[in-house]
Amino acid sequence: MIQKLKSLQNHQGFMKYFKNTSWLFGEKILRMIVGLFVGIWVARYLGPEQFGLFSYAQSFVGLFTVIATLGLDGIIVRELVKDESRRDELIGTAFWLKVMGAIGVLIIVAISVNFTSNDTYTNTLVFIIASATIFQSFNVVDMYFQSKVMSKYVVYANIISLLISSLVKIVLLLNEAPLEAFAWVILFDSFILACGYIYYFFLKTNNKYNSTPIILSNLIFRRDAAISLLKDSWPLIFAGVAISINMRIDQVMLKELLGSESVGYYAASVKIMELVAFIPQMISKSIFPSFINTYKNNKTLFLNRLKKAYRYLFYISVVLAVLLYLLSEYIILFSFGEQYFQSILLLQVYSLAIVFASIGAVNAIYLKATNLQSKIMNRQVLNVVLNITLNYFFIQEFGLIGPVYATLIALFISTIMYDLIDNDLKEMNKIKLAILKIK
Repeated sequence: MIQKLKSLQNHQGFMKYFKNTSWLFGEKILRMIVGLFVGIWVARYLGPEQFGLFSYAQSFVGLFTVIATLGLDGIIVRELVKDESRRDELIGTAFWLKVMGAIGVLIIVAISVNFTSNDTYTNTLVFIIASATIFQSFNVVDMYFQSKVMSKYVVYANIISLLISSLVKIVLLLNEAPLEAFAWVILFDSFILACGYIYYFFLKTNNKYNSTPIILSNLIFRRDAAISLLKDSWPLIFAGVAISINMRIDQVMLKELLGSESVGYYAASVKIMELVAFIPQMISKSIFPSFINTYKNNKTLFLNRLKKAYRYLFYISVVLAVLLYLLSEYIILFSFGEQYFQSILLLQVYSLAIVFASIGAVNAIYLKATNLQSKIMNRQVLNVVLNITLNYFFIQEFGLIGPVYATLIALFISTIMYDLIDNDLKEMNKIKLAILKIK
């Protein structure tokens, strides 16, 4: 074992991705700690009903904000890894595409609120939060640093924005600010993060060690590049919308069917679940560029590494799910307090979703690397149809825990069962089932 660890330490490629993952992991740990302190303080301060309304507004906006990404994130990383000489063309075009997508989101939100039972105050929260979408266009910088396996600079920007926005929230809490003020913090946080991205992007690309510095005039929209990118990403747009609906529709439907307070209980359990589920998601995001390189040069090695990724992430997710189940009561009562007691059972059942999310993350690596984005779209559309349908019946039948049952069933079918009937995914399915020694 010691010899194995020493060999890994001397392996340049392994250490490069290990350090990159460590930066991402460290940032998420810090975000978790700050989130447990500030985020839960906010939830306690607002109480289940107002926290539920706040979560509903974020969820409603979240149904549409993914449209602004246009499914480009993984595609841009892939293309930058393949051909870095296209850096300016890809980044410039992706940025302006995202700006146009953000404007489209604001228009869609403005139309959609007319079909809800929201009052004026709720709609105000929705529009403040939705405005943050414009600044999310600057996450093209994140894609660049992902492709270079230099995520520490993205981490720097995220930490700065996290600390500043957290300080602002603490000031608001101490001064007993109204709910609307916390919505403005979301917009402010997006602005600060965008500034951080811009600073580190130009700092690291315009220095004496970089042979190809950024020239601002080169970062322009190129129609041919946009068409090429959208041709590859359009299935991911629909997949992203489906994923977003899957993540948010339960809270939107709960608000419509059971009221804001139920959303508060549900959102508390989701907040804790997401803090744990980030680990397999973060690992898969960090290793994605290495899989692109491997697939280009050695398909056999690519499949072997994919098998290892499935196995290790599966084991990690099972351990996380068991720990979360066993500690759910303590976590909820310690963090949110007894007023959120109803969130305990939700979190216990929801813990199983970590396993499905982990398998789905590795599925996405294979599908993006092999240019099978349409399969991501297919499985996510199936997931969203199942989720909405099951939510409608389960919320009325089982009440607050209904959306949890709906989510788990939909995830199992779309993440595991779908691959059994798709002939194009036989190779991936064989590797995945080998984890459990299923022949």
